[in-house]
Amino acid sequence: MQPRTGQRRRKPPMIPLTGPLRNSWDILLIIVGAFIMALTFNLFLLPNHIASGGVSGISIIVNQLLGIEPAYIQWLLNIPLFVAGVILLGRQYGMRSLIGTIVLPLFVYLTSSFPVPTTNPLLAALYGGIGVGLGLGIVFRGRGSTGGLSILAQIIQKYTGFSMSFCVILTDGSVIVFAGLLLKPEQALYALISLYITSKVIDAVELGFSNSKVAYIITNDIEQMQTAILNDLDRGLTKLNGEGGYTGDERTVLMVVIGQNEASRLKTIVRSVDPDAFVIISNAQEVLGKGFKMTG
Repeated sequence: MQPRTGQRRRKPPMIPLTGPLRNSWDILLIIVGAFIMALTFNLFLLPNHIASGGVSGISIIVNQLLGIEPAYIQWLLNIPLFVAGVILLGRQYGMRSLIGTIVLPLFVYLTSSFPVPTTNPLLAALYGGIGVGLGLGIVFRGRGSTGGLSILAQIIQKYTGFSMSFCVILTDGSVIVFAGLLLKPEQALYALISLYITSKVIDAVELGFSNSKVAYIITNDIEQMQTAILNDLDRGLTKLNGEGGYTGDERTVLMVVIGQNEASRLKTIVRSVDPDAFVIISNAQEVLGKGFKMTG
C-alpha cells in the first residue's frame, strides 16, 4: 500500500461538510463574521473616526459631517452596489453576498449603543484592524461577502483590465484620502494602520494558524530513509521525481508533512540514516487531510 503524505495511520478519516449542512454552516459563518465586524465598527472605528476604507469608512465620514446614522448609509450604498454587481458581474453574487449585505448594517444598528472601550486612536486602529480582519476572514471562509466597495472594485477591474489588487487599493485608498481631507490627516494615517492589520488578519483566518512543517529530503539511501520515517516517526510520505540541475541525474525527493514538535526528531532520523542528506524544512501555512485538521 502506498503511503500518503502527512498521514498518521492510526487516526480515522474526518468527513467534510457537504450539501445542506455545508450551506447552513456557510450562512452561520457569514452571520458571525458580520456581527464581529459590526461590533468592531461601533467599539473602535466609529467613535475614533477611523475610516479605513470601504462603505463603512464612507459611513464614518458622512456621520461626522452630517450626523446621519452609519447603518443607514451602509444600507443606502450596499444594496445598490449589490444590484449593480448582479447586473454587471453575473449571478455569482447570490444569496451569501445578499445575506452579508443586509445583516452587516443591521448589526451595526443593533450594536450602536455598546460602550466604547477606548478613545485612544492608535489602540482603536490596532484592535479595529484585528476585529474587521477576523470578521471578514470568517465571512470569506463561509464563501460569502459583505458587499460594499469590493463589488465596485471588481466592476472597475472588469471594465478597465486593471489588476484586482490595484482596484481595491483605488477604492479603499480613495475613502482614506477623503477621510484625511474632510476629517483630519491624522485619521488617514490611523486608517492605513488599521487597513494593513486587517489584510494580515484576513490571511491568517483564511489560511489558518497551522504550525505544521513540510520537509523535502534528498538522499542516496531512499529505502532506508523511507523505512525510518514510516516506522520511527510514524508519518506517511510521498516520493517526488526530481532531476539534478547541474548533473541532469534523476533523483528521488521525499516529501513529508510533520508537526512543529516533530521537526527535531525528523532531523535526528535523517542524520542517523544519511549524514550527507540534503534537507529543506519550511512552514506549511495550512494542512488538510488525514492526520491533520480538516477545515471548511
